[in-house]
Amino acid sequence: MEKLVKGFDELTSDEQRQAGGKGGMLSRMHQSGYPVPDGFVVLPTAFQEGQLSVPAWNDVQNCLRELRKINHQPRFAVRSSALSEDSAQASFAGEFDNVETDEAIQDALYRVYRSGQSGRVKAYSAAHGIESSHEVAIVIQMMVQAEMAGVLFTADPISGSLVHMIGNYIYGLGEQLVSGEADPQSFKLLRPRGKYRGPDDFHKYAITLYDLAARLEKDLGGPQDIEWAVAGGDLYILQSRPITTLRTIDYDRYEVNESLSGDFLWTSNNVGEALPDVMTPFTWSIIRELDLECQKSPGYYLWSGNICGRVYTNISMILSLLQKFGVSMKLGKRLIGDVFGNFPENLEVPIYPFSRFWLFREVFRLGKRNFQRRKEALKNIDHYLEYTQEWCEEEIKRIKQSASRQQLQNLWSEEIRPYVSKLWAVWLGGASDVTLVTFRKTLVKLVGEEEANLLLSNFRGQSGLESLGPLVGIMKTSRGEMSQEEYMAHYGHRSPHEFEMSIPYPLEDTDYLEKQIQAYKDTGVDVESLLNRQYEQYLLAKERFIKRYPGKQKWLETKLAKMIHSAQLRESVRSEFIKTFRVMRIFMLKVSEITEIGDKVFFLYSFEVPELLSGNAGMLKNLESRKVNYDRYNTLPPLPQFVRGPFDPFQWQKSNDQRLDYYDPNADALPSDGDPGIIKGFAGAAGKVEGNVRVLSTFEEGESLLPGEILVASTTNVGWTPLFPRAAAIITDTGAPLSHAAIVARELGIPAVVGCGTATTRLKTGDRVTVDGGQGVVQVLNQI
Repeated sequence: MEKLVKGFDELTSDEQRQAGGKGGMLSRMHQSGYPVPDGFVVLPTAFQEGQLSVPAWNDVQNCLRELRKINHQPRFAVRSSALSEDSAQASFAGEFDNVETDEAIQDALYRVYRSGQSGRVKAYSAAHGIESSHEVAIVIQMMVQAEMAGVLFTADPISGSLVHMIGNYIYGLGEQLVSGEADPQSFKLLRPRGKYRGPDDFHKYAITLYDLAARLEKDLGGPQDIEWAVAGGDLYILQSRPITTLRTIDYDRYEVNESLSGDFLWTSNNVGEALPDVMTPFTWSIIRELDLECQKSPGYYLWSGNICGRVYTNISMILSLLQKFGVSMKLGKRLIGDVFGNFPENLEVPIYPFSRFWLFREVFRLGKRNFQRRKEALKNIDHYLEYTQEWCEEEIKRIKQSASRQQLQNLWSEEIRPYVSKLWAVWLGGASDVTLVTFRKTLVKLVGEEEANLLLSNFRGQSGLESLGPLVGIMKTSRGEMSQEEYMAHYGHRSPHEFEMSIPYPLEDTDYLEKQIQAYKDTGVDVESLLNRQYEQYLLAKERFIKRYPGKQKWLETKLAKMIHSAQLRESVRSEFIKTFRVMRIFMLKVSEITEIGDKVFFLYSFEVPELLSGNAGMLKNLESRKVNYDRYNTLPPLPQFVRGPFDPFQWQKSNDQRLDYYDPNADALPSDGDPGIIKGFAGAAGKVEGNVRVLSTFEEGESLLPGEILVASTTNVGWTPLFPRAAAIITDTGAPLSHAAIVARELGIPAVVGCGTATTRLKTGDRVTVDGGQGVVQVLNQI
């Protein structure tokens, strides 16, 4: 017969979920070796039709006898542990402390059980979106006779700062602290070593608490609210839960906002260009898994930081890492500026208080792993470039031929998912931007920003550049030099939304190419002429450089050849990698067909797919609520490029000052935009032009862009390339010298100012401006 009552040390991981929020956490901590007072859990199935079953009560008495054998005159706490507590951030009534006899414990069990079934709790459940039929487990735990009891927040619950842990305590039992009956003593534990600042009485326990708290924070994946007590000279952990205000992810409902994880600086520059859409749970979870596979430092997600479905990178983690390796903040900002853009003036970068020894150990461990991946990637790049198209075609055939869940599961686990990981490693490990960033900075020092950009305007070389591929392909198709079938085979996977797998690719739209060809013909612009004219400017820039630095001619030629090869390689591997995303889209559509779950298939997480195909459909009940939150995220406007600390996009949306360049709690202390007639950004591509503005929110609005207008957008990517020949100039909110808009504009010789921050909010369609791409300045001449 299945046991209805289980000790903390007996509960399996599946049973821990049935033990509710409190019971599951106490069991998990107990089994992990934390000093948790012993106890057991009465599972929900112990009650049948409102009555505690006889076998369950016998189990309770047996557990009590065992605890009494090893403890003198113990007293017990009896507390509710709702199964829905964790996901709903809810708590339910029912706590009885200092119960001693079996009769008192039995009475407490019934009172806790009835408290979970009350009308008040059902109303509370409905208000919080919890099923009214939720179940409650009950925890029975040894009480410690506390000499001190308190709480510890491993991060500031208001600001999210991780610089120190904040705690307080009282003498005696903790109820007085919660109820406010006693005045607490406050203390701090400073990272990274737990230096104590507070009353002397608690000093001798401080480092023990710090070590336990740091370990809990790591094991549980985020800042914790910890209850603790000191009894008989020993420190006990009574409970740990995520700090509610800093809780970042509710997987069940796809409520995700990682800005709440602490006081960090986030940016959407670079990554937001590749992933401009609100990510569905499936897309985000795949990218998070890939991020973890190539993680370079603990807690740092380059590609998958998530604020309400939008992708962000944690800049604080990068700069904190650099500081520990002796790089100053000023130099650190400059080193990553070409990739992540300009930092708004006076915007503070919160630093994560890494322990130097721990950090070096972790970076060495991750670096060793990544070195092997990079070595393997460099060895196999040519293979993946040659083989991926064939692999994709073969996998698509197998997907379409699959007739069972088992066949699909085998395809996913044995072929598709492993290949995606390998190609991701090839892309990130085999084609780095670091050398290009360094070379560009050297050129800027030698000849200035404008000339440096001209020298870097021929990445296409003799072989072409994949970023330009869709545009050059449209030109060739319009001339009859390439068939439509050939175009789709080469470029049908490239799209403004190419990383978001819930959105169809051009290859799935029978009208896409015809529309692009007609739009290209309507511009009257010849792309080949643009490329040839820009090539002449590139050659002239080289002549000027060699005339100025005759001794550096060989150096320049060698470096440029290396940069061209690196850029072409990076772009080619990325193109092949995107093809695997299309394979995953087709796979998920087949999953939808076989499981009959319809268009909600992309609201599964990637790790749930094998479970569903194995017959576990428990997650399906959550898909609708995930879709509701995804739809809510899509109602938000573009979010700021830089976000400091905890950020609520829905509150920000209601404010009068929706700055797109940054969000900071101290925004009033930051400088204003300055001259309202000037918008500054990066010098993306040289040239100066005057014209009327056309503000586009999406690529799909591009049909309204008239030849000769100035394209203004929050961000652009490869999928926007067909619009570029129509534009007299390009202006973007996000971006940096190595962003897509800048690179493609340079190749075409179209003036561009990127990373302006507020261009889409300060300019309106019809405004007349002058764009100086060489200086990175937009001058507003007339606003409608």
